[in-house]
Amino acid sequence: MQDSLIVKNRINILGCYIDKVNMEQALDTVEKLVQNKQPAPVVTVNAEIIYRAYKDQTLRRIINQAALITPDGIGAVWAGKILGHPFPERVTGIDLLYSVCERAVEKKWKVFLLGANPGIAETAAEKIRADFTGINICGVQDGYFKAEQTPCIIERINDLQPDIVAVGLGSPKQEYWISQYKDQLNASVFIGLGGSFDVIAGVKKRAPAWIIKLNLEWLYRLIKEPSRFKRQLALPLFVWTVFKYRFWHKTNG
Repeated sequence: MQDSLIVKNRINILGCYIDKVNMEQALDTVEKLVQNKQPAPVVTVNAEIIYRAYKDQTLRRIINQAALITPDGIGAVWAGKILGHPFPERVTGIDLLYSVCERAVEKKWKVFLLGANPGIAETAAEKIRADFTGINICGVQDGYFKAEQTPCIIERINDLQPDIVAVGLGSPKQEYWISQYKDQLNASVFIGLGGSFDVIAGVKKRAPAWIIKLNLEWLYRLIKEPSRFKRQLALPLFVWTVFKYRFWHKTNG
């Protein structure tokens, strides 16, 4: 793990190098990646996934090799501020997808949705088509497929030749999946989106705007989904580790 807090305009949060970008800069980066025509993963990270990567060298390597890494959660934004390198703003996966869809209409990009329970991606695609008139959602695939079905799914995606594959398999499964298969797929950009399809499809509700503004979206989700409690236990560990990390850099910097 590198110790520098800044690497090529990326901020080091417990070994994860997160791009110091706002939404417009992230979107411009996605456009360049589409134009580049090379497989390019986009990762959106929160405190939970950062802490998991802190403990998991393989996951950390996968994240750091991504073409774009954005601060999805308020925990990531908070950590940047504590370490003296604040991010311009949160760039969440779902908001990035909406921005990408808007530009996809303008640029005539083709988008493929992969993930979530059967039927959810289809509903999400319908909602996106309704919100972004003229967008080309060229295909969908739920996330509940067996390993032996993967070659057929890859073949179907390649036949459709999307510019962007939005992957909602949950983290870190989606990061591992993209890392393993991106070079076999005829697409340019792969965006990990966690459970965003559920929100877009209306199966789950996103926190009201005022809660998001108060940076309490994590609490809203916990109240709505008590099963997330065990996962949220990583948050105090993340906070404690960030403070230790800050102290270490002050002492040795």
